[in-house]
Amino acid sequence: MNDPYSVLGVNPSASDEEIKKAYRELVKKYHPDSYANNPLADLAEEKMKAVNEAYDAIVKMRTQGGGGYRSSGNAGGGQNYNNQGSRYNNPSFQQVRLLINQNNLGEAERILRSSSSQTAEWYYLMGTIAYRKGWMDDARQNFYTACSMDPTNMEYRQAMNSMNMQGGRGMYQGGNNDLCNLCAALWCMDCMCDAC
Repeated sequence: MNDPYSVLGVNPSASDEEIKKAYRELVKKYHPDSYANNPLADLAEEKMKAVNEAYDAIVKMRTQGGGGYRSSGNAGGGQNYNNQGSRYNNPSFQQVRLLINQNNLGEAERILRSSSSQTAEWYYLMGTIAYRKGWMDDARQNFYTACSMDPTNMEYRQAMNSMNMQGGRGMYQGGNNDLCNLCAALWCMDCMCDAC
């Protein structure tokens, strides 16, 4: 992997807040929802993966003695960063992210459901799986819960905003027209079967 600091576009002496800000801006820029039906979607997904890996590597480098994220590279003082602590203390969440990127949604969901840690990130990842499956109501509810648990997380807020921009239409919220269309299709099929 390239130097994680250069991937995020920050100096190795950058503070925790500067790193977090750079990460959030890149997540916002390369989030897959921003590239739906776009020929650059694969490139954005690769870039998003590199950004996540770089951020995780920096966090790992700055984590000392199993504690929180520290602003200095030494084991002494430094500001603990535990706002998204679940992500850094639970390696299975990183595995789930990789599985989602590989579109292995069944295995990703299995790992999440077997986890006893239902943190904000857990709900975000469940929402992402639901979204990829087309279960918009479940996705919206999980994203909402993630945002409620960690309202400062830009990744969660971006997902929720993306859902809201879709106008609230979920897979099963099509309204009466969809129900009428379904009934009409079933009636036509019944008529065709009777004719045969």
